[in-house]
Amino acid sequence: MLHTETGQASQAADQSAAAGLPVGPVAEAALGANQTTPGAGALTEIDKTFLVKVRQAGLWEIPAGKLAQTHASSEAVKRAGLHVIDGHSKLDQLVREDANILGVPLPDQATPEQQGWVRQLTAAQGLAFDKLFANLLRSSHGKIFATIGEVRASTQNDLIRRHARQANQTVLDHMEVLEDTGLVAPETFADVAAAVAPAK
Repeated sequence: MLHTETGQASQAADQSAAAGLPVGPVAEAALGANQTTPGAGALTEIDKTFLVKVRQAGLWEIPAGKLAQTHASSEAVKRAGLHVIDGHSKLDQLVREDANILGVPLPDQATPEQQGWVRQLTAAQGLAFDKLFANLLRSSHGKIFATIGEVRASTQNDLIRRHARQANQTVLDHMEVLEDTGLVAPETFADVAAAVAPAK
């Protein structure tokens, strides 16, 4: 039995050598050094804050998207709401998985301000809802979009980098469908621009 196992190991080593792969203890150490573990790379406070913000965004925007299906008068707003539900449901699952791997605690509630936005949307109907929905969510997405760019440019963590890429694609999609409603006011763009402008 031992002879068979030794022969198999020898055969595997021969195959590795023939394929140009290193063999032996030193080779095993070299291979291990090249492997990246999930979440490899330094995790900064900005990275952690980013995960928290993504989680909080889903906690209020998913309910907002559901409200669009019952409170909106515009089909474009209802469609934007569906994009928001779908995109943030996927991001929420991803952020919970990544935060668990990285050991980052996540909130179970949206911020008080975000909860207030949901209450405003709940109380609105028809065209008033449509305008409020389009502008609240476009403003929120515009601000987080700038944050995603900063995180993606500076993070050294593999999971955060992947998460920022996915969040970037999702938020860009949402901004586009919200703008397609034709209801986003110039004041909303100005508000976002002022919020993300670099400090002088």
